[in-house]
Formats: sequence, C-alpha cells, structure tokens
Amino acid sequence: MAQVVLENIYKSFPLRQGEPEKLAKNVAESVLPDASSSSSNRVLRRINLTVEDGEFMVLVGPSGCGKSTLLRSIAGLEVLTAGNIWIGGRLLNDLPPKDRNIAMVFQNYALYPHLTVYDNLAFGLRRSESQKRNTSPKQPEEKGKSQETRTEIQVGIGKKSDGTRNKEEGKGKKEAATETKKGDRDQGEAIKNKVKEVIDYLALHTLNNGRIYTVWEDFLVGATRKLPRGLRYWSEREKAVENRVLNVAKLLQIEPLLNRLPKQLSGGQKQRVALGRAMARNPEVFLMDEPLSNLDAKLRAQTRSQIVQLQRQLGTTTIYVTHDQTEAMTMGDRIAIMNAGQLQQVAQPLELYNKPANLFVAEFIGSPPMNFLAVQFTAPLLISHPQFRFTLPDIWAKNLQQYDGRELILGIRPEHLSIHPPATKNVSVQVEVVEALGPETYLRVCLTDAPAVRMQVRVPAERSIRVGEELWLAVAHDKIHLFDPDTELAIFPR
Repeated sequence: MAQVVLENIYKSFPLRQGEPEKLAKNVAESVLPDASSSSSNRVLRRINLTVEDGEFMVLVGPSGCGKSTLLRSIAGLEVLTAGNIWIGGRLLNDLPPKDRNIAMVFQNYALYPHLTVYDNLAFGLRRSESQKRNTSPKQPEEKGKSQETRTEIQVGIGKKSDGTRNKEEGKGKKEAATETKKGDRDQGEAIKNKVKEVIDYLALHTLNNGRIYTVWEDFLVGATRKLPRGLRYWSEREKAVENRVLNVAKLLQIEPLLNRLPKQLSGGQKQRVALGRAMARNPEVFLMDEPLSNLDAKLRAQTRSQIVQLQRQLGTTTIYVTHDQTEAMTMGDRIAIMNAGQLQQVAQPLELYNKPANLFVAEFIGSPPMNFLAVQFTAPLLISHPQFRFTLPDIWAKNLQQYDGRELILGIRPEHLSIHPPATKNVSVQVEVVEALGPETYLRVCLTDAPAVRMQVRVPAERSIRVGEELWLAVAHDKIHLFDPDTELAIFPR
C-alpha cells in the first residue's frame, strides 16, 4: 500500500493538421510555456493531487475532461509533458509500467480469450516471477570444465558419468513394462520424481546451476499444465501462484468459474475476473478506468458495492475513474472533479453536494442537477427576480456586501423546492413533463412569465400532478447557493 502524489502534472498532445487548439474555460486556468502552447492541445493542466495510503479516490467528470489520460499517466502508458508522479515515496516518471507495482482494470475487461479464468488470474503472477528471475544477476561461469562434463549435459541422465548405460534404470524399465497399469496418482508421483531427478542432475552438472534449474522448472510446469492434476509437475513457485489464485477466486466468489473461458462468462463475471487479475498481484495501487460502464443498471449497482467492500477489506490505495456522478458519490472516500483538464474541487461526497466550489461542480453533482436563476441582490439581504422576491438569512450579510446592486446566480436543488400556495416569495411555474419513479416524482417545469427558463423539481410520489398544471413553488432559503456570474465561483455564508 502507498500514498500517490501528483505534482504539477501537465500533458499535451500534438495538434493534427487543421485541428483547433482546445482551451480551458475556467478561472483557474494555467497554461504551459508559450513555446509549446501554439502547437499542442493541453489535455491536463496543473494537476496537484495527493491520494492517501489506503484511500479510495474517484476521478469524475464529463467525457473528454482528461480523467482517463491522468490515470494512464499514473500507469506509465502516457508520457508526461511536465510534472512528477510519486508512489510510496518513489519517483515513477522514468519507470516503465511493469516496474511501477500498480494493477489496472480496464473498461473492456481485457481478458485473454484463449486462457481459462484460472490462467487469466495466474498470468500476471507468472510473468512477474519470470521477470524477477530474468533480471537477477547471472552467476559467473566457472573455468576449467572438461569436455566430459559437456558431454554429460548433452547425454543426460540416461547414462552414467563414464558414458555407460545405467543398468539398474534399464532393468527398472523392463520390470515396469510387465507390471499392471497403476492409478493416476501413483503415475503422477513417479513422473514428478523422475522430473526432479532430471532437474537435480542438471543443477549439479551445468555451469550456471540456478539459471538452468529455473528454466527447466518453468519448461516442465508449462509443458504439463494441460495434463490432469495428478500428472502435472508443480514447482514451488507454481504452488504459490495456485494458492494466490484460489484465495482471490474465493474472495470474489468465482471458484466455480476457474475452468471456463471468457466467452462462457456473463458481463458481471468477466468484470470480477478482471478485478481478480489485478488483485492477485497484490500491487501498491489499483487503477480502475470506468470498469462498470458495460454492465446493466442492476448488475452495476451490485458490482459497485462489491468493489467497495473488497477495497475496504484489502486496504489498497485505489484511483477509480468514472463519468457517473452516482458511482462517484457512493464509492469514493474523496472525489476529485475534473473539467477541461483541470481539477475543480477535491472533497468528500457530502461536502461536494452541500458546498460546491463553483458553478460547474454544483451542476455536475446531484441528480437531477441543480437549478440556476439569474437574480438581483440588494443590500442588506434582498434577493429579487421578475417573478419573486425574498430575504436571505442573516448569515449571508457579511459576504454579500460587495455585491450590492449586482446580479448573482441563484442555485437551488430540485429537492429543496416544494409546492405551496401563491405568495410573493414563491415561484409560479407550469408543468411540462411528469416522471413518476415510484417512491418519488420528478417534474420538469418552466416559469409562467418566462417559458424559456426551465427547472426540475422532486416531489413526493403521493402528490398527483398533471402535465399543464400551474403550481407555486417555495424555495428553501437555508438551502440556496449563490455564485459570482463573472468568476463562476461559489459565494459562501460566513
């Protein structure tokens, strides 16, 4: 497990011929040096983010905001234009993906179609062990080896060191030919014993003992992998791989699926296998790029809770990318909201919902989204609109003094509007669409005197409402949000 630190991350891609440069529409926009700005699209700008050890961090934003590019940069699949990436105190900028000790779950599962579930789970473990052995320093070759030793290596265990036939072994073969057929277990033990003799012989009579031993072990493990279990050769490494695979399969409840191919699995099962393949490696960091987008709504909700439970159980630092704000709100310890390649706000889910930092966050978080109306502010606390006016609570007085006589943007969530009798402080609307969802009903309405201005309202299901009906809506004054129309930043009460 490890802390992930992103320092001043920038990423640009060269412009294709005729492609216009994309610019961030944000007050906090920060650009790269002029030398690169005229010939590239800046996809990521000044990303500074710290993901704590064991934290579940969700990157959320609209399509094209740069969240997947940021995830791929952490994985080493994209080369940074500027900035640093640290995991567990190690600077990773120049490390290839295989050396970063991370595991990534992709949107399209990325399972090997010709391998069983078991082999898909074991693939990364076997590769990582192989890479460790191949990169280990080689032992120096011993000098003075005789021609007889080289002959022994070529001849093999079928002959003694003086080149003569091993009479006892030959006699055993003749006796074995006359014996009755034994069971698979006895036959498997005999094969494994013989293989062990071969490997031990090679280890004793070769110039690079350890390397030859592991090479032959790997060869025999692979060659016998498709045989019945009793006939397979099991090295210590393969036993460790099996234990890890079985533990992960039990954790994900996919033990009955281990002998199936990916084409024999449902979407949810494939997703659990892809997740298990990442878990099997026991990495420092999990990276997940919209892993639930291919699942139906019911399965998505079920798998979502499973991922959260597994992450809590394993305690592995996780960075999860999604465009679905419902996933973000229900899964993340903290949420980082991105737009146009920049971080807009990083906070816990309820803080984002109750105290959005700017207009974009306020609109993006919440379903249905927040409603916005242009209003006029008059000191000390009067909010006025052509269709209504009301007085704000006293806690707003100090921070709104500078906005006297200016226009502000008022935000109010659908659940903070309620049906009331006509009054000066209430809003007159006409119902355009009714969406009955069972436990609650969503209304899409327009202002009576301004049909182009639309809002959404959440009302109890027992309230019967018809399309075309005129209603008066009361605003919960203690739940409103105010924004500066120039900077789009939120204005908070003291």
